[in-house]
Amino acid sequence: MVRMLTIDVPKWVLALLNNIYDLECKIHTHGDLCNASRNLTKMKDALAGEGLFYEDPMGQCFKETRTDLDASISGIGTENLVVIEVIKPIIRHGTPEFSRVVQKGIVLVKSKDEVN
Repeated sequence: MVRMLTIDVPKWVLALLNNIYDLECKIHTHGDLCNASRNLTKMKDALAGEGLFYEDPMGQCFKETRTDLDASISGIGTENLVVIEVIKPIIRHGTPEFSRVVQKGIVLVKSKDEVN
């Protein structure tokens, strides 16, 4: 019998990681006028010390067999789907080499043929 280990992560920690991701996206889009990315990196490092980190699936290919993403399809095509918007990142527990998903990413996908 194979027993799956479940990781119970408090909701406030998930909210913190989601907000750090949102802030990093805003800094990437609008620039880091106050050098806030340094503080965000420190927060991410502290959480990574506890085995918690997120993955940004932006631009990644999407197939229906992916279990780490919940996707909504934009446009009419359903072949060669790619992530065009990330609403929530994938949150993982472990190390980059071996981890478990504790929060599925929520994304918008579109056919590569429709993406400019």
